[in-house]
Amino acid sequence: MRIALFITCFNDTMFPETGKAVVRLLERLGHTVDFPQEQACCGQMHFNTGYRPETIPMVRRFAEVFADYDAVVTPSGSCAGLVREHHGTLARDHGDARLVDAVAQVVPKVYELSELLVDVLGVTDVGAYFPHRVTYHPTCHSLRMLRVGDRPLQLLRAVKGIDLVELPDADSCCGFGGTFALKNPDVSNAMLADKVRNVQATQAETVSAGDNSCLMHIGGGLSRLRTGVGTLHLAEILAATAGDAA
Repeated sequence: MRIALFITCFNDTMFPETGKAVVRLLERLGHTVDFPQEQACCGQMHFNTGYRPETIPMVRRFAEVFADYDAVVTPSGSCAGLVREHHGTLARDHGDARLVDAVAQVVPKVYELSELLVDVLGVTDVGAYFPHRVTYHPTCHSLRMLRVGDRPLQLLRAVKGIDLVELPDADSCCGFGGTFALKNPDVSNAMLADKVRNVQATQAETVSAGDNSCLMHIGGGLSRLRTGVGTLHLAEILAATAGDAA
């Protein structure tokens, strides 16, 4: 299977270790992962702020770059959701029949990491070892748009040494929402306060999620309160092994 990594511009710029973890994990499972250098933003920032026509070049670039792969994996439910739910609509609204066809060919091959592992590769025990108390935050796009369900939890439950604790009100938004946090800071901070309080109630050492954008927001709240609780992307926990802890 030819698997391509769509790193997303956010991860590539701010959390490159997450992308590296995805590659280590999939290679440990016996797969070869390509990283197409021509990839760019999926267009989410433009789309979410109303710049739909400006998103089209990114839709076209995505369809061209990832056309020849059997699967495209991304460590972001948010960006996977944009590609799967909106690239087709954007192409149709643009009125470009060839783009519509190109998008239709590539979109079904795009997977958030837990979907690829559980649904496509048929694995839940990836050989990970992470001897820490962890709680998991299901991000809004992965939960409500992609409907990944308990796939991330299936993967985490199989991690050796982990003490996985349930997060109270786990399905509540953390308050980030991209520009929402900038345009509505008071509401965002109130939502974040609830999330941070629930994370602290678990007495977890680490809070994990499938989107670094949400983890950045949650981590900021935890850090400002000096809680000592860290954040780590799901991919980085799944990529960890006993050799890393030695």
